[in-house]
Amino acid sequence: MEVILGKLGEAALKGDNRRTFERILAENTRKAVAPFGAFDVHYAQSTFYVKPLAEDCDIDGAYEAVKGVFGFTVVARALGCAKTEEGIGELLRTRIAPLVAHKTFKVESRRSDKSFPLKSPQLSAMAGGILLESAPGAKVDVHQPQVTVFVEVREEYVFIHAGAERGAGGLPVGTGGKAMLLLSGGIDSPVAGYMTAKRGLRLCAVHFFSFPYTGERAKQKVMELAQMLASRCGGMTLCCVPFTRVQEMIRDHCREELFTILMRRFMMQIATRLAYKEHCRALVTGESLGQVASQTIDAIRCTDDATSMPVFRPLIGLDKLEIIERARAFGSLEVSERPYEDCCTVFTPRHPELRPKLEEVRQVQESLPWEELVEEAVQATEFYKF
Repeated sequence: MEVILGKLGEAALKGDNRRTFERILAENTRKAVAPFGAFDVHYAQSTFYVKPLAEDCDIDGAYEAVKGVFGFTVVARALGCAKTEEGIGELLRTRIAPLVAHKTFKVESRRSDKSFPLKSPQLSAMAGGILLESAPGAKVDVHQPQVTVFVEVREEYVFIHAGAERGAGGLPVGTGGKAMLLLSGGIDSPVAGYMTAKRGLRLCAVHFFSFPYTGERAKQKVMELAQMLASRCGGMTLCCVPFTRVQEMIRDHCREELFTILMRRFMMQIATRLAYKEHCRALVTGESLGQVASQTIDAIRCTDDATSMPVFRPLIGLDKLEIIERARAFGSLEVSERPYEDCCTVFTPRHPELRPKLEEVRQVQESLPWEELVEEAVQATEFYKF
């Protein structure tokens, strides 16, 4: 019998809320493994068990999916056997010995069932002896082993595994509330979404497109990024907002140096309206302090003034190389680097204002029919479910 074991991370430290975290993590895990067959997901003795219920289950696919579920710090594929010395020995000889052959190893044992006759040190010694006899070239190294073999005595079975891997960490998605991510087609915003989802936030996303200045391929790129995020967040709604009229009004009636900051204010106001519709309680952006003109401290102040919601900026202290590395690790970098423009690059001013004054920016926006423009954009928004 083979099962997937998931060890809790921060959720294990929660007090009275711990059961809520465990329940949400179980729901997220069931969603993650559902495409790979019928699995039983349950929690016992500080461990989640993902057990296949049919022979045609894709346990390889399920294992990769569980590794991506936020909330697990360690994930392992474990083999189960009867709670007897004979059963343990047979499993070690036939399935574990080949994994430690010609390598250094150590055995760590945990006896959750205290009625089992062997205590943990005795169990480790027995298992180590069997592996030394069965695995050619294997040597014990308790300090820096190449392979660590775990023997866990649980209520029903003994589980043995070697080669546990790091899980996604963080907190289960949904335990931190819900937020609206401003998702462009660039590198930064998908990483910001990933990082806030890792802190337990369930995400919606809003994307601004400017047809005919931006084409269908640019929109499709954002769809792919949304799907990647949805696969880590248990699903997501993408709100696609037509933004052309807003940008053309700004271009035709406002000072060029303020184009970018005014566009950002409109984006925040539209995103806020959509966030309330989708029951979100915060906005998330991919801004990094000083990276571009709209991300200076004065520009950020003008942007935040346009919304009544908290704005989370998980990338605020990262440089571009650090963001690129995180995008590569998440898997979004290749998609983000496709050369299709988004609306933020269409009307970029030649000399953007680096220190915009809030009162002036407010006055310029008030000179536009901004409430009408925001309402028109919200009403024309297209919604996609992932």
